[in-house]
Amino acid sequence: MDSARHWDDAYATKPAESMSWYEEQPAVSLRLLTAASEHAGPVIDVGAGQSRLADALLAAGWSDVTVLDVSAQALAAVTQRLGQHQAALTAVVADLLTWQPTRTYQAWHDRAVFHFLVDPGDRARYLGTATRALAPGGLLVVGAFAPAGPTHCSGLPTARYDTAGIAQQFAPAFTLEHSETERHVTPAGHIQPFTWVALRRRQ
Repeated sequence: MDSARHWDDAYATKPAESMSWYEEQPAVSLRLLTAASEHAGPVIDVGAGQSRLADALLAAGWSDVTVLDVSAQALAAVTQRLGQHQAALTAVVADLLTWQPTRTYQAWHDRAVFHFLVDPGDRARYLGTATRALAPGGLLVVGAFAPAGPTHCSGLPTARYDTAGIAQQFAPAFTLEHSETERHVTPAGHIQPFTWVALRRRQ
């Protein structure tokens, strides 16, 4: 579990608000999930870390929210933060690349996990898991570093994608419905360009 130690250490040594990926309001994530989902059905946020997306989804009326991360440290902070609302939250501590989903979801969200998968075999495992976890017609929202984004993050190498590149990674199991770019401003004031896609799992 080297990845678990890496991310537990990251969350234990720095406040969440100082990490480069931190955002007070997950506006793009929430908008893409809400705009492309027919209803607030079961949703999973993979690589959730200490993201505030679960808070925003529950506040927006989603009642079946799962957060998955390899870091127990991160998810403990999320459940503690949600307090009385955690009854609608399922926290799963697992490595996404070996996790075996036991149910299906209507929506899958990933902000800044996929770009860490620089090995083609890891990307293939990710695709297989996402395909099994999403119901036919389900929505997959992914945000990954754009071509001008960082080549490394948190001491790890990253892959970078334009819209066509990331859509190709998920074809033919998923079809592209929407894409956009975002200029994420880190707490330190640096710009990180992201490519966002909303894809639909084929029936």
